[in-house]
Amino acid sequence: MTPRRSIRRALGAALLFPAALAVVVAVFPIERRGRALALFFGITGALTALGPLLGGWLTTWTWRAIFWVNVPVAVVALILIALARISDRRRDEPLDVPGALMIVVGMGASVLGFQQASAWGWDSAATWACIAGGLALLYVFCRYELRIRHPLINLSVFRDRAFTVDALVLFFAMLAFVPVFFFASVYAQVSLSASPNQAALYLLYFFVGFAIASQWGGRILDKRGARPALKTGCLVGAIGFALWAGKLTDLSMHDQWPYAALAGAGIGFLLAPASTDAVNRAIDASYGEVTGITQTVRNYAASVGLAVFGTVLTHTMTDRVEDTLQARGIPPDTAHSVAGDVTQSITVQADTRTPTGDGPVATAMRDAMSSIRMDFAEANQWVFYGMAIALGIGFLCALRHPADRGPATAEGAREPSPVRH
Repeated sequence: MTPRRSIRRALGAALLFPAALAVVVAVFPIERRGRALALFFGITGALTALGPLLGGWLTTWTWRAIFWVNVPVAVVALILIALARISDRRRDEPLDVPGALMIVVGMGASVLGFQQASAWGWDSAATWACIAGGLALLYVFCRYELRIRHPLINLSVFRDRAFTVDALVLFFAMLAFVPVFFFASVYAQVSLSASPNQAALYLLYFFVGFAIASQWGGRILDKRGARPALKTGCLVGAIGFALWAGKLTDLSMHDQWPYAALAGAGIGFLLAPASTDAVNRAIDASYGEVTGITQTVRNYAASVGLAVFGTVLTHTMTDRVEDTLQARGIPPDTAHSVAGDVTQSITVQADTRTPTGDGPVATAMRDAMSSIRMDFAEANQWVFYGMAIALGIGFLCALRHPADRGPATAEGAREPSPVRH
């Protein structure tokens, strides 16, 4: 796929999700919004679980099919949009182009720094230039947005403590939620020797817990407010990821499913309540604007999580494979170089093919394949414990959430305008 087509697809996704979420929020009254968004996130989670299964089956036919399948899906979506007759209230405002450029470059540079730290090193000036420069640009962006008349993001919504807590909980939850798809899938293929379809089934345990708990989370929000759901979700998720991490070295898919489901349940408990409560609290902004903010927070957190945990996995895996090869008589310099190549092939392509050849390195690699699979499992433990820590921090943030139901739930409270374009 060309970069231009990739950008178009990314832009389309960026436009669709906040708009779809805003429509759901606008259609349902506040007292039913928790259950409605729980169903929304449950369906999106189920379809996300179906994606790897369908993708694994389609790629056995031809890899091009994973792009072809989007065409009938888009056609069905267009038909449903036409039938729904969604009301549209426009408010013409100029696009904040300088702000858009600043947030894109700031987020992109900071994520690039975290991602390339495994290749450049944490002592590299380029690593810290990207991270510090990106974060500094995001700070400048925030200052700029507070001064202009038509900002890209209405930062005044963060004056509400509950909204800020909702955004923080979403940030720390998304550090684990999106990256777990990649790391668990590659772990299953490498350490458990699973096929792509079996790896998708491995992820299904996570989504079963997610789908069930998301319905409970929505009901808790409607009856008791967001704080109990956020606290429960972060705590259950932290425990689930920690227990799951401890079981990774057992190399048994059957033994891990309860903990994978528990981790998914934690995310399910909090995702819809945090997103819904953020909209309910931000009464001075439009639904589309608020959902755009929360979606930006979620996507940025997911990118940071993939970059940081990917760096942790790469460093840990390289060190462990290097020790494994040295224990089999490979010289340190050679072991370090080969370990880097092995880590790259495994983490990027899930390539576990047995090396061929009669040289000492190839022979040592063949003898060490079972140990290397265990090395990868142990390296992933650091990643999953990191996800548990992220949700633990989210729990501390949830404790700061106001116990009240918020001004938007009060009788006669003014709600946001439905959708802003």
